[in-house]
Amino acid sequence: MTELIKLTAAELAGKIHSREVSAVEVTQAHLDRIAEVDDHIHAFLHVDTEGALAAAKAVDEGIADGKAPASPLAGVPLALKDVLTTEGVPTTCGSKTLEGWIPPYDATVTRKLREAGVVILGKTNMDEFAMGSSTENSAYGPTHNPWDHARIPGGSGGGSSASIAAFEAAIAIGTDTGGSIRQPGSVTGTVGVKPTYGGVSRYGLVAFSSSLDQAGPCARTVLDAALLHEVIAGYDPRDSTSIDAPVPPVVAAARQGANGDLKGVKVGVVKEFGGDGYQPGVLRSFQAAVEQLRALGAEVVEVSCPHFVYALPAYYLIAPSECSSNLARFDAMRYGLRVADDGTHSAEEVMSLTREKGFGAEVKRRIMLGTYALSSGYYDAYYGSAQKVRTLITRDFDAAFEQVDVLVSPTTPTTAFKIGERVDDPMAMYLADLCTIPSNLAGNAAMSVPSGLSDEDGLPVGLQIMAPALADDRLYRVGAAYEAARDAAAGGALIHKVPELGGTK
Repeated sequence: MTELIKLTAAELAGKIHSREVSAVEVTQAHLDRIAEVDDHIHAFLHVDTEGALAAAKAVDEGIADGKAPASPLAGVPLALKDVLTTEGVPTTCGSKTLEGWIPPYDATVTRKLREAGVVILGKTNMDEFAMGSSTENSAYGPTHNPWDHARIPGGSGGGSSASIAAFEAAIAIGTDTGGSIRQPGSVTGTVGVKPTYGGVSRYGLVAFSSSLDQAGPCARTVLDAALLHEVIAGYDPRDSTSIDAPVPPVVAAARQGANGDLKGVKVGVVKEFGGDGYQPGVLRSFQAAVEQLRALGAEVVEVSCPHFVYALPAYYLIAPSECSSNLARFDAMRYGLRVADDGTHSAEEVMSLTREKGFGAEVKRRIMLGTYALSSGYYDAYYGSAQKVRTLITRDFDAAFEQVDVLVSPTTPTTAFKIGERVDDPMAMYLADLCTIPSNLAGNAAMSVPSGLSDEDGLPVGLQIMAPALADDRLYRVGAAYEAARDAAAGGALIHKVPELGGTK
């Protein structure tokens, strides 16, 4: 493995901006890595070689002309989840329904990346329309975890997290509706952040559940995540849910946290997350992480959030209800797949046949669940009741944050499970997001940072840190402090322990 692709995004940017190495060289090194290992990992659905090299060349030319880099990440290669639109580059959302679709516009996140000089390598694999916890629901085949090719990389954004864990990209963008950034981060040993809902524009993000979806950064270090967060965040008038408020000082917080001092920070351990259903090695890793936070000077207390136990059923009424509405736009009439367009079928028949062929089993399951929950006579009993539970969960967070600065828990109850192990058991699959869903329902900020390897199977475990809305900087301070202490104790960065890739899947 070339040493260049092992560098962090911050390190790469420093070398590019000082002209020690060119952005084109850095980009080519990552493209070579993709060519070397992605047959085994399948992190990418589309690699934009020509576009990436052109973007890198533009960065180099600007620096050579004496212009200041467009951002601290100018020239750094990034992998983009295939749920964000990219003008002139395919966007499939992991579905046959959008196979071959070339969007005529960029999502706001995509535009901000381009304006910042970030080099977009291509689009990453995902569960179809972001519905899943393993990236096995992609119409184009599963992504494999770089730590063990027989295991899942998490979902729905497994392609983005796997790409950085496999050193195919320095940083990546994911989206998080119920944990789809944090859960893949946990099982691939990478950092994943769900910003405050509304903190990053959803314009051009193909909607699954509009009140829950949130784009965010994936990285190998907390500082890299903060640098990327700063690039993509901010108010966007084209998104009606965008928050018109300053971006929290996430980069400054990450740099402060790296000094390793958490004196004055109060950390709450969520009482409801742990016990039955949690892998013992995950719980031991979590307890060790909590002790490390205490050693850094944080005050640690137990906090009860009693309604968190109802988050999973509430989510699986709210999210499918919103998806049943959002996915109605894929009607075969305007764009995307069209089946039986031979002049002998009515428009309604074409719609039905197209959806039958274009949508996968999990997407159909959620559309049917949502349609039922919204149907006459059941709306109040199901969707309405779930929204009331959502309010109670938000109140739990409010009460907790009156006592502590951040909350912590395991990110996910288990390490990465084997591909195929849960495909026929939807409930077991859904339980992977048990700890992450409350933050989506409430809209507050949350992060997963690697907390080492399970002593049972040697696979990565994640520590989840949760902060109030618009207090994203707290995540980065605590996460960076823990990361620095963890690496010092381990004698090096966790992600560097990933073995070389090769052989067969």
